[in-house]
Amino acid sequence: MEISNLLMPAANRFASEYLQQTDQIKPFFHYTYNQPSSYKKRVDELGNREFPREELADHIKRYMGRFTESEEMDHSLEKLRHAESVAVIGGQQAGIFTGPLYTIHKVISIIKLARQKETELGIPVVPVFWIAGEDHDYQEVNHVFAVEGTTAAKWTFPQKVLEKKMVTDIEINKDICKNWATRLLSHFGETIHTRNLLQFIDATLEKSTSFTDFFAGMIIELFKDTGLLLVDSGHPAMRDLESGNFENLIRQHAAVSECLAAQQEEITRTGFSLMIDAPSNSANLFYYDVKAKERILLEYDTETSMFLGKNGTVSFSFEELLTIAREEPRLLSNNVVTRPLMQEWLFPVLAFIGGPGEIAYWAELKLVFEHFGIKMPPIVPRLNITLLERSVETDLHELQLDVSNVILRGVEEERRAFMDSIRDRDLETVFQTAKDAILQQYGHFHEKTTEIDSSLLPMLRKNESIVLGQLEFMQKKLEDAIRQKHQVTLDKYYRASLALRPEGLPQERLWNVLYYLNKNGLDFVSRLTELDYEFDGTHKLVRI
Repeated sequence: MEISNLLMPAANRFASEYLQQTDQIKPFFHYTYNQPSSYKKRVDELGNREFPREELADHIKRYMGRFTESEEMDHSLEKLRHAESVAVIGGQQAGIFTGPLYTIHKVISIIKLARQKETELGIPVVPVFWIAGEDHDYQEVNHVFAVEGTTAAKWTFPQKVLEKKMVTDIEINKDICKNWATRLLSHFGETIHTRNLLQFIDATLEKSTSFTDFFAGMIIELFKDTGLLLVDSGHPAMRDLESGNFENLIRQHAAVSECLAAQQEEITRTGFSLMIDAPSNSANLFYYDVKAKERILLEYDTETSMFLGKNGTVSFSFEELLTIAREEPRLLSNNVVTRPLMQEWLFPVLAFIGGPGEIAYWAELKLVFEHFGIKMPPIVPRLNITLLERSVETDLHELQLDVSNVILRGVEEERRAFMDSIRDRDLETVFQTAKDAILQQYGHFHEKTTEIDSSLLPMLRKNESIVLGQLEFMQKKLEDAIRQKHQVTLDKYYRASLALRPEGLPQERLWNVLYYLNKNGLDFVSRLTELDYEFDGTHKLVRI
């Protein structure tokens, strides 16, 4: 593998300005992510706070121990217990087969930044991946995409889930998953790595109960030699650790909403769009209704002084909700506003790894953090990586396409220009002339038919349509024959587009790592992780 750095704009205006650390962006954050002094200041701040290190380490050991036992994991757990240790953390939903490639890129970012900061600061730095198992949008995580012809086709995991369950609570059907994986890999094409990959999937499934388990098992195995630690925010034992923090959030719910609104007002004043949609009466917590098997967002009703679910599905007084936090914290979970706080209270977070959207929504939380007397950690943009297969690079070279442009906007403009260049304009003129002549003659036929017997007009129109249809059919056949002569070149455009900018989206948002594991082996992710990356805002092109 080889890595190159490309200068490319970020996915949105806010992220672009964040990479540049403009004066307009800086006031929304407590630290400047690309200044080494920020991390030393952050370590000092964390040194004045307390964290449940032992309880966390014990929980993570039990959680990860179901999947693996390794010296690297034990070493990271010992680091976490150390009073001076800090963590680099990031998270994502539990997608099937690890979800889109950007999840893999985020894990790599966490690991690489942790290693870098440990060397720079001379203290233990632990890489932690936070699985958003409490998320309940199954439709976002139950599919992958695969190439079918000239398009990216959506393959949906065939297991049906009707309730609005947290992903952690969805029991995975192992037989359905095994059969589906076999069909998917068969579609990719059998390689020398396919058998091992299927065995890996089977072995991970055997250790898994839930949808999130399967995700965690795959991530743990793929990154087993890195010391990466995983937590599932939807795991019941994690909720027990969060009990006191839930109480804090309940008591301060109104202040959280007020601080969020004030910070959002500052952001809109500078012309940026908002990422968080939270009503002013939101409690910023979910309640899990066991009977309805549904996760319900709570709001606070000032008239009744009650916490209510949507359409009055559930209701709690202030004291009732506090009792739930103390005695049944497993029934509560965070939303996008309170999840970063919970993460901050549990872990000594040196830095948070975020994508473009996450960076923008963290900016809205500054005053919320300050209300609780803490600062947001440095928010470090995750690595943006594009994988370039050698065959696709050859196509780009032969088509004389610049890889940066293809990654950024695809090949549609160039493909259309090529299609235009191979048009036979003489042929088009001949057929257009013929069509005009036919239409002219049929105009005369219409006049005569009207004079003789107007009841025959429908038959005449049908006859006209058939004649024109046959002419168009022949024209299309000849145009297809022209395209067929150039199909080799057209296929190169399609391959380049599907590989680097599928369906007009970045590669990392559509493709899944399973394709690359099938083609390059189970150690592919490990080899990808060991490349030299710099957190300099450039786009990483990896030739494989």
